[in-house]
Amino acid sequence: MRHRRKGRVLGRSPSHQRALLRNLASALMLTEREVDAGEVGAAKVRGRIVTTLPKAKEVRPVVERCITIARRGLAAAGRAAEFGTTAERGTAAWKEWRASPRWRDWAKAMAPAVTARRRAVQLLGDKQAARILFEVIAPRFADRPGGYTRILKLSKPRLGDAGQRAILEFVGGAEASASQSPRLEAARQ
Repeated sequence: MRHRRKGRVLGRSPSHQRALLRNLASALMLTEREVDAGEVGAAKVRGRIVTTLPKAKEVRPVVERCITIARRGLAAAGRAAEFGTTAERGTAAWKEWRASPRWRDWAKAMAPAVTARRRAVQLLGDKQAARILFEVIAPRFADRPGGYTRILKLSKPRLGDAGQRAILEFVGGAEASASQSPRLEAARQ
């Protein structure tokens, strides 16, 4: 009999599990943000986090779902652009557009995009992470049908409890970071 007990418990209550997965997913998204050199809390490598292997395996579907939602939202926003206007808000041209049937068509076409953003904020729990998801990450994977992340097992266990560690990273980010890191480039040859 099914008891809806799918997935790893990770030694936490269900609400704590959801919070953990939400925080890991937003942390991965936030590694893609633009930061100043030497900023506290800045990611060492963009698009990559290091965590334990079971946590990485659990958070991967959450990240993949968020990216898929963002891709669909971007497609809806693109369809809505044909009904939009370039007039400044509050001007006479904007008010005329707002009263026209084109605005209703724009609102209908834009509704899935707004829903996608709200769903992403709900899944990630962080507006800044959702903004980065829609502005940086989703356009990068616009042509990819799936498989946006990968898990790489690390050979060295965690120092405190010997937990097996893993890297969760975006696919395609390693090529960009390899050109920045001479050690990674030497390892690839």
